[in-house]
Amino acid sequence: MKSMNPATGEIIREYRDHSSKEVEQIIRQVHSTWLTWKETSFGSRSLLMMKAANILRENKEEYARLMTMEMGKIFRESMAEIEKCAWVCDFYAENAAKMLKDEVIETDASRSFVAFQPLGTILAVMPWNFPFWQVIRFASPALMAGNAAVLKHASNVPGCAIAIMEIFREAGFPEHLFRTLMIPAAGVEAVIANPFIVAATLTGSEAAGSQVASSAGKHLKKTVLELGGTDPFIVLADADLDAAVKAAVTARMINQGQSCIAAKRFIIEIPVIEQFETALKEAFETLRIGDPMDPETQVGPMARPDLVDEIEQQVNASIDAGAKLVTGGKRPDRPGCYYEPTILADVTKGMPVYLQETFGPVASLITARNEEDAIRIANDSDFGLGGCVWTRDLYRGEKIARKIETGAMFVNGMTKSDPRLPFGGIKKSGYGRELGVYGIREFVNVKTIWIGR
Repeated sequence: MKSMNPATGEIIREYRDHSSKEVEQIIRQVHSTWLTWKETSFGSRSLLMMKAANILRENKEEYARLMTMEMGKIFRESMAEIEKCAWVCDFYAENAAKMLKDEVIETDASRSFVAFQPLGTILAVMPWNFPFWQVIRFASPALMAGNAAVLKHASNVPGCAIAIMEIFREAGFPEHLFRTLMIPAAGVEAVIANPFIVAATLTGSEAAGSQVASSAGKHLKKTVLELGGTDPFIVLADADLDAAVKAAVTARMINQGQSCIAAKRFIIEIPVIEQFETALKEAFETLRIGDPMDPETQVGPMARPDLVDEIEQQVNASIDAGAKLVTGGKRPDRPGCYYEPTILADVTKGMPVYLQETFGPVASLITARNEEDAIRIANDSDFGLGGCVWTRDLYRGEKIARKIETGAMFVNGMTKSDPRLPFGGIKKSGYGRELGVYGIREFVNVKTIWIGR
């Protein structure tokens, strides 16, 4: 397993994979630790989780630098990611006890209630695009609920995977409560089959989600899947166009466009389509491409060479099918995994950038005749993760948000995750929820207890 700097192509470090025997031993150690951990109090868990939050904040530059080196995220975004990780740790440290408090329900019993009890060891299969956040947003509620965890992280961010494990150890969590498995994707099925693994969660591609769900289903184990998205960014004729364009740049370009909830299909009403396209083009062409460690850089490299190949193929195939190249559309003349901020207009159904997830710095402009047409286009997707709508009429915005088939909709704001709110999708974007009270209750036994008279 290797970590490579996508800005230079240089190998940072090579890591040895765990053998199948080592994986089995690690899982046994985690399970043994869980048998004690599940009996600890919320107060004890909370103190440790707050310590983890402090460690993240105290060492955020170190962790941010590691993240940027391994997957190319610009440094200030890496710093913000670490801060968000600390936030979610604090959130569950402060709220887990009341979220999982026994829920009394009046019945014919002298007392009846629902208890929320930990399940055991959860397997987390996590992606490279937010290498700290994706893991911590799972681990903080899972551990606070009394579970244990093993992590199979993406193969290009092994340094991040090890660092996260060490954060929990340094915070004082039991040594084997959270372990990183250094294994290839092909080794995941055997981990799921292990009798000490009780459930699995995956954030990643549709194909990876299908494989994990299939393996878990065969062994009757629960899964939570957060997969891809073709998130709509709807701009109606009455929108504040300046605000919409400003948000559109961030919503599309954050993390070089490598985000499941990045805005991808920009659905614009006819009266403002030309104005929106012109303003977005001007904004994209001012973005500075460069070294992700440079504070002046606004667009860094993509995470791997094959990802650049894929986005380039999607763009070229869409142009061949009739899309108009507004700006970008090529690799800059420099080393590393870079691709120019790109806008395609006149995008129609059947083009790759309409149907597929575009995991890179490419915005697709789609014309909508009216509000109803915008809703139709937004729902014309196999995915349903997030989206947003821009209008000065908040009542109208809410009405439209209710009609869009996604797990989340934002009115006059870009789609984002927040520890206080549930996060997840429908259709081929997955199932189950992370974050909020719904997230911490995904991996617990929702147990009815009935006491007679």
